[in-house]
Amino acid sequence: MSKRSLAIIAAIGATTIYGLNHTIAKGVMPHYVGAFGFVFLRVLGATALFWFVSIWGPKEKIEKKDYLRMLVCALFGMGVNMLVFFKGLSLSTPINSAVLITTTPIIVLILSSILIKEKIVRRKVFGIFIGLLGALGLILFSTEIRHDAPNIPLGNFLILMNSFFYGTYLILAKILISKYHPFTFMKWLFSLGILICLPFGYQEFVEIEWSLLPFDIIWRIVFVIIGTTFLTYLFNVFALTQLKASTLSAFVYLQPLIGILYALGTGKDTLTTIKIVAAALVFIGVYLSSRKTKSDL
Repeated sequence: MSKRSLAIIAAIGATTIYGLNHTIAKGVMPHYVGAFGFVFLRVLGATALFWFVSIWGPKEKIEKKDYLRMLVCALFGMGVNMLVFFKGLSLSTPINSAVLITTTPIIVLILSSILIKEKIVRRKVFGIFIGLLGALGLILFSTEIRHDAPNIPLGNFLILMNSFFYGTYLILAKILISKYHPFTFMKWLFSLGILICLPFGYQEFVEIEWSLLPFDIIWRIVFVIIGTTFLTYLFNVFALTQLKASTLSAFVYLQPLIGILYALGTGKDTLTTIKIVAAALVFIGVYLSSRKTKSDL
């Protein structure tokens, strides 16, 4: 099997885990673990795992000229994006989260035009507009009231911000991935992530009452640390060695299907007219903005 095929399998695996995560992680917050405390726990656990597996990787030193880029990648990929996503998920619903996360390819397209001067044709501009209309619809017109989703509009906005931060990370990380082994890259990024998340999550982290956590919550926490953090970031960083950032971001299209089916199947969320219409606009926008034609080549 070629490395590109393995990269595609890795990308699908990461997207599947992310799709399940919308509902699994939601069950932990905010009753058992605060959103920021959960992020700190997530980063702390993944850092330990990456340092452990790096024993079998090459011993590489980070060049001084890459220090700043490494810090920026950690800030966007292991810091603020996780903080705003988990806080947003704690305030919103699994289906909203799964839908809004599909704006990532649109964000990557916009950022690519700014950072690497990629040309955006008229069709893609229209797609971006339609997709953002759908995202704004979820943010502005979500009147649903749930005890486990205390501020859905704010939560939706924070999830949208996660797409922006993660899209930035994918573009910036592509350069470093071509220079360093994935184990080297991830262990240092997550180590920096601990320092970034510490001021936000330490208090909620120490307030976790471990002895009172039921098994259902413990397995969810383990899933987020090992699956949603360690495996997904490892899968994605490997996929980036063979795929473009824009190609990798396109796999996010699978998340709503997986996330919505899992949320509905487990009874953790319901479909509403606003969610259906907004999701349709987002999907149409993502399709138009990412579809390639001969004029794009």
